[in-house]
Amino acid sequence: MLSLDLSFYNWELFTNYILKGFLFSVQLTIIATIGGILFGTLLALMRLSGKSILVYPATFYINTMRSIPLVMVILWFFLLMPMLIGRPIGADLSATITFIAFEAAFFSEIVRAGIQSVPRGQVFAAEALGMTYGQNMRFVVLPQAFRNMIPIFMTQTIVLFQDTSLVYAIGAYDLLKGFEIAGKNYGRPIETYILAAFTYFVICFSLSRIAKRIQQKVAIIR
Repeated sequence: MLSLDLSFYNWELFTNYILKGFLFSVQLTIIATIGGILFGTLLALMRLSGKSILVYPATFYINTMRSIPLVMVILWFFLLMPMLIGRPIGADLSATITFIAFEAAFFSEIVRAGIQSVPRGQVFAAEALGMTYGQNMRFVVLPQAFRNMIPIFMTQTIVLFQDTSLVYAIGAYDLLKGFEIAGKNYGRPIETYILAAFTYFVICFSLSRIAKRIQQKVAIIR
């Protein structure tokens, strides 16, 4: 009969094994979110530009990334990039670059939808005032679009945080890796995986509640 014992979980275990992985997962989530939004915004603007030389490459990149499992992208980049540049790259750097490149494809679609949600009348009004395309986007469209997109950004960020566990495949020391090492050292692998699942649940559920409250406030502002 399976017997679970969680009495081994203490502050020392957390600081020695879990904290390092937790900090890396949070750091990766933040960097990938910021980088993904910036790169994704560029891709969205390229797709909306109406110029074939910009639309086709952006569309191809987005569709390709959205059609491939993230874990495969992580493995491909980690294994193939050292062969191309002639030297190894660390698991942490590889994970960061991969997540930014991958998440940009998803954030770009969010940004594109957000831009298209802004009433066209405001765009035409800005053009009537003599604003250029860049000024129109910077001062009229994007501020409104990003305000509307905040809840969706947070939802995607929650998914991103969950996906950070996939860097386990290349040996990066993330939150899940920390629990795994703790389980091996304490001889309690089952319990530590249960604790890992509970930790992910608490973090993601809390963030989802925050996202819901922000969504309600954004709806009121509208």
